Amino acid sequence: MIITVASGKGGTGKTTVAVNLALAIEATLYDCDVEEPNANIFIKADLQKVDDVKLMNPVFDLQKCTFCKKCAEFCKYNAIAVLSSDVILFPELCSGCGGCKIVCPYDAISEGSRSIGEIYHGKNGIEIYQGVMNVGEARATPVVAKLKEYVKKDGISVLDAPPGNGCPVIETMHGSDFVILVTEPTPFGFHDFKIAYELAKKLDIPAGVVINRYGVGDDSVEKYCRDEGVDVLMKIPYSREIAELYSKGIPFASHIPEWRKKFQELYEVIG
Repeated sequence: MIITVASGKGGTGKTTVAVNLALAIEATLYDCDVEEPNANIFIKADLQKVDDVKLMNPVFDLQKCTFCKKCAEFCKYNAIAVLSSDVILFPELCSGCGGCKIVCPYDAISEGSRSIGEIYHGKNGIEIYQGVMNVGEARATPVVAKLKEYVKKDGISVLDAPPGNGCPVIETMHGSDFVILVTEPTPFGFHDFKIAYELAKKLDIPAGVVINRYGVGDDSVEKYCRDEGVDVLMKIPYSREIAELYSKGIPFASHIPEWRKKFQELYEVIG
């Protein structure tokens, strides 16, 4: 089973839920927040690089090129500039789609590549895979897609999605059996949670809600869930003990036995 833990807003406790759930049910954890992966702060595995993430970048043969500009006209990201006697590529803007090679009528473009990120793997009690996007890169989705190639077909996989509701989140959710949406009972949390829930519905993936920092804010999330028929799977209280454990990089499900059981029960509900 593949479970994605997502949130429309950053800082709601998404990684906290993903890590504690994975530990409680002994699942493989995948940190898909490739711009700022932090799940291993809690797992503390010795991560080793297992793969590079590469994008296609065009290579121009100026002997064949007639500088017709068809490649530049095709590129919607303005990654190609054709001059009177030269072609300039801006690799950071290139999406790696390969369309420029296809539209070139003179076979003057071949496929090159550049690294945009790396995949790491380690184990400390449970297995963890982590994607890391290179500093300065603009596209996280290919890194997430590469990381997902390591998702195992058997057993249980927990995917810690990036925050927000953009393309990297969609890529993470795609193909999952269930989405756990982590939110907080605040106006910002409620607003972004609704967007994330609509996204899960669009992808036709069953979803449930974990309310973190329960006890602050108001009951807007709960009311919305009642009206929409969304299951509230768990309420994690606004707790000093949990916050202190978090600040020390200690998953509270491994420190407080009753919470380990609660996460196991959560999995039984969705599994």
